[in-house]
Amino acid sequence: MIGFEYYNPAKIVFGEESEKKLAGLLKEYHVTSLLLVYSGDFIKSLGIYSVIEESAKELGIHLIENGNVVPNPSIDLVRELVKQGKQEQVDFVLAVGGGSSIDTAKAVALGIPYDGDVWDFFEKGVSPGEVLPIGVIATTASSGSETSNAAILSSGEWKLGFEDDRIIPKFAIMNPKFTVGLPAYQTFVGIADVLSHLLERYFSDEKYSDTTDYLIEGAIRALLVNADRLLKDPKDVNARGEIQWLASVAHNNFLDAGRSADWGSHRIEHELSAQYNITHGEGMAVVTVAWTKYVADKKPWRLALLASRVFGADAYDYDEKERALILSEKLEAFYKKLGLKTNLTQLGIDDKDFEIMAKRATRNGSVGHYEPLDAGAIQSILNLALQK
Repeated sequence: MIGFEYYNPAKIVFGEESEKKLAGLLKEYHVTSLLLVYSGDFIKSLGIYSVIEESAKELGIHLIENGNVVPNPSIDLVRELVKQGKQEQVDFVLAVGGGSSIDTAKAVALGIPYDGDVWDFFEKGVSPGEVLPIGVIATTASSGSETSNAAILSSGEWKLGFEDDRIIPKFAIMNPKFTVGLPAYQTFVGIADVLSHLLERYFSDEKYSDTTDYLIEGAIRALLVNADRLLKDPKDVNARGEIQWLASVAHNNFLDAGRSADWGSHRIEHELSAQYNITHGEGMAVVTVAWTKYVADKKPWRLALLASRVFGADAYDYDEKERALILSEKLEAFYKKLGLKTNLTQLGIDDKDFEIMAKRATRNGSVGHYEPLDAGAIQSILNLALQK
């Protein structure tokens, strides 16, 4: 077990009608000018917008809003919002929605107090001085960005991340009922995203990490159980609540304690979604199946352990490589059960851009900690991802 520091100050307000506590939360931060960031009119049909409007009126807060966020959020919109935020003297950013809205809000909170271009944080790794406080009303169960210290943005060619504890939201309101009306596809790509965060953390080279090993294994079991419940009854609020909480647990860095997570699969998927604008959760399903096949032949022990403990692959019947391949098969079967695509051919993607994507992913060196990947390895994984 390696040394670690854990810090996450996000306040979680979870449960039915939790959004009604918004005014009290905003009052704590003495907000005078609030920028609301979201995507589409769903926040009005869910009743969220009226709660925000009433809270702002009650506290005398100037409310500015923008509902133009799109999946794989763009730096162009962030720049526009930063400019507007400076003009309106915004001192708090509130995101409503999922990872795209939250990551947009985080980037805007970085950019408003900053004199340069907000893309500097993502491209150059500039360390921020001041960061505006951020709040979240989560309406999906997927990215876990509502309690994470990370944000991902796209410039078209590049999809880059930025991490800093100062962009952890001050509070996250989670009412599972808000997720009931999500389309099935959005629900299930969200589950694939949650699973990807758990798997990335599990795939660690640290052999003495029993506490987090068992916590992650338990979280994966809980995710599988509740995904099955939603397949049977999409309106099961308890299952949706479990998954919404799992999304946060999977990505609030608590499960990183004492171990070094891999993240190689995410770097590959970021290239795919930057190049082809595919949905991140489905992209992670495709990459995870291919990555596990590739790593089964290189370094199978962690994969074999998970296959045995969660999926029942008996070590007496199968060696490490065989169990690692069983894991890949079990994951693929799970994604298919969710109705997701599991190879690039199904997504209409061929191999013409593999080389350039692999070079972009490794521009700063190999990616992944459990099994470091150079450009050649990434191309091999992408080729495996083509196979039906």
